[in-house]
Amino acid sequence: MTILAFLLAVAISGPLARALRVPLPLIQIALGYAIAEYTGESVALDPEVFFLLFLPPLLFLDGWRIPKDGLYRDKGTVIGLALGLVVFTVLGVGTILHWMIPAMPWAVAFALAAILSPTDPIAVSAIASRTPIPPRLMHLLEGESLLNDASGLVCMRFAVAAALTGSFSLEQAALNFVWVALAGLAVGVVLTWGVTRVRDLLLRRLGEDPGSSILTSLLIPFAAYLLAEAIEASGILAAVAAGISMSLMESTRLLASTRVQRRAFWDTVQFAANGVIFVLLGEQIPALFAGAVDAVDEAGRASPWWLALYVAGVVAALAALRYLWVGAALRLSEKIARRRGQPHPEISRRVVVAMSLAGVRGAVTLAGILTLPMTLHDGHPFPARDLAIFLAAGVILASLILASAALPRLLRDMPSEGKHASEAPARRAAAAAGLRAIEDHRLSLAQYTDDPARYAAIAARLAEDYRHRIEPLDAAEGGGPVATQSESEEIEHELRLAGVAAERRALLELRRQHRIDETTFHKLLRELDLAELRWRI
Repeated sequence: MTILAFLLAVAISGPLARALRVPLPLIQIALGYAIAEYTGESVALDPEVFFLLFLPPLLFLDGWRIPKDGLYRDKGTVIGLALGLVVFTVLGVGTILHWMIPAMPWAVAFALAAILSPTDPIAVSAIASRTPIPPRLMHLLEGESLLNDASGLVCMRFAVAAALTGSFSLEQAALNFVWVALAGLAVGVVLTWGVTRVRDLLLRRLGEDPGSSILTSLLIPFAAYLLAEAIEASGILAAVAAGISMSLMESTRLLASTRVQRRAFWDTVQFAANGVIFVLLGEQIPALFAGAVDAVDEAGRASPWWLALYVAGVVAALAALRYLWVGAALRLSEKIARRRGQPHPEISRRVVVAMSLAGVRGAVTLAGILTLPMTLHDGHPFPARDLAIFLAAGVILASLILASAALPRLLRDMPSEGKHASEAPARRAAAAAGLRAIEDHRLSLAQYTDDPARYAAIAARLAEDYRHRIEPLDAAEGGGPVATQSESEEIEHELRLAGVAAERRALLELRRQHRIDETTFHKLLRELDLAELRWRI
């Protein structure tokens, strides 16, 4: 019943968000809170189960769909945000936490700062849906979040170990981090490569079953996560690497129907999983706030209002440190691009502020903070555990509200990068390839018929459609396909499918030569898939 209630809340959250003009995550959190208040109890959230069920598919999908061109172009900035900013946040926020709350031990303060360092781009994209984030800004946020989950969790793991044992080894921590990161990435890449090779072999010998292909794509991130965790590597990075590898190793031999169905399937998985995460967060709020009294005692204060001040202080510290680091990183990348003679967008203060406020905390922070142990090795309660959980929950809510209120205003009227410049040449090249394929296919078919004139007439009409696409002025005047007699429909369909196949091959060749970007490639490929489905009906 709880699962059904969560799914119902997710289903109605979309219409409510559009009707009330409130960011979707906030509506879902409110619905989760309403469920908890109505039932009078909260779900006992097991962090390990939470990580396994929700994070692998979502991170896999993010890695699969993120534009690799932008990720590669800004790789230095992304790595700096994902690694350098995490360490900077841990040291800075950890120090501020211990200064504000002397009762919180240093190790616990650093553990809380570490789990607060990962950002949640899913929440940012949902918040900014009314005012779209500029593509390069979104690429940076997505790339950062794909990697900083692992670095933040590793930092937290060592801080907790220091709290439990009372000792910390920087050398051991560095070596462990290298193993966790590299082994996790290797597991994701190798597993995806193996699954892709086996699938391609089966496609060649046995043909394709769309249901099996889609289900296999769903199982890959879970397999990568579990395998990496089994060897004590990062399951999160394994899922991310699997998604990135899948997009790079994707076979064009898949049927158009499989790609269309798979996209719709993964869109549904993404919407449901994201929604359930925020509903679950809202459902946990009553239990989290119930520990406020204990948190006040742990903080050494008499009034619970101090907790609100602590949350505000942590949010301000996170934004300030992020502003300093992001500003320096973006300006450094601008200087490097200028020295190399590469194109570089101007870095305005508004962009830096938007990047700072876009560092919303979400699912990883919630699940990670709940993994804090209940007791120390000697049996004593883990110090300031309730306080750390309360502060983490408060920071998640405060960052969501702040971003939802400030980002649309900051991003309004911000210059857009416009359409991809490579789209028009790619369309022209694909249409030219389709035009040649139709003529070649017509000549080959005409050899085996007593009525070559019919083939010539149909091919001429289809060729005219392609010419309209190549010439923008003619394309604007072109109409839909003229109805044909049933005897001619098969000929027309076959010629059209030959043209679509040629267009797809031309796009793939342009992509291999890096003459079009990945976003344009997938957009045009989807159009061809839909066209193929239309003519196969």
